Amino acid sequence: MKKIYAQALLLSTFLPAVASAALPTYDFKVVRSYPHDAQAFTEGLLYRDGFLYESTGLNGKSSIRKVNLETGKVLQSKDIPPQYFGEGLTAWGDTLVGLTWQTQTGFVFDLKTFEFKSQFAYPGEGWGLTQNGKELIMSDGSATLRFLDPKTFLEVRRVKVTADGIAVDQLNELEVVEGEIYANIWHTNTIARIDPATGKIVGWIDFSKLYPDAGKGPNGENVMNGIAYDADKKRLFVTGKLWPKIYEVKITRRP
Repeated sequence: MKKIYAQALLLSTFLPAVASAALPTYDFKVVRSYPHDAQAFTEGLLYRDGFLYESTGLNGKSSIRKVNLETGKVLQSKDIPPQYFGEGLTAWGDTLVGLTWQTQTGFVFDLKTFEFKSQFAYPGEGWGLTQNGKELIMSDGSATLRFLDPKTFLEVRRVKVTADGIAVDQLNELEVVEGEIYANIWHTNTIARIDPATGKIVGWIDFSKLYPDAGKGPNGENVMNGIAYDADKKRLFVTGKLWPKIYEVKITRRP
């Protein structure tokens, strides 16, 4: 899945060097772990009104889901047509908005019923999706984040993500956390903390010790991907594709 695997491998070795040279690196503590469907090829994850909402990928297996956090039980599900590879997901008002990978198509679903409401088009690939209360924020695998009008889905601006002036691509799943954009770097165990105004990375979070089997599954695709934030209780959740657990974590500054 997804292109430029060699670049991702280079990036995974590049990140620690950048972090140690100039930008702060953060560690984590696991507060609690929760069951997660180990067959879910997680692409998007968000927390809303006490539940997790998740999108899964792969042609013929893509879906959107409402999940009980405590038990991991899928309470509600809707399959995406098999010609589409599901990608990022976010909530906007009373809807869920989802992307697809290479088919340049996004979908809008009713938040409560999962009923299909509309679809929209965008150029290029769709990877991650989140929102900041005013705009949708989309990644496409490059070093660019696109900001979209949530009514028209047209691009209103974009920022280039950089670390000390060096472009950082492979931006995947996204989540807005206390004003910053958290972005999974594909095929790494690293989350970038991004200033949405400038695109500058202000820190790295190292999750290399979170799940020892990350990247060791079929085709190496069971990588970290999935960030959700409970803004009311200040809880951060992370998981990965085909992972058996979702982790509630607390971020700590590395000495």
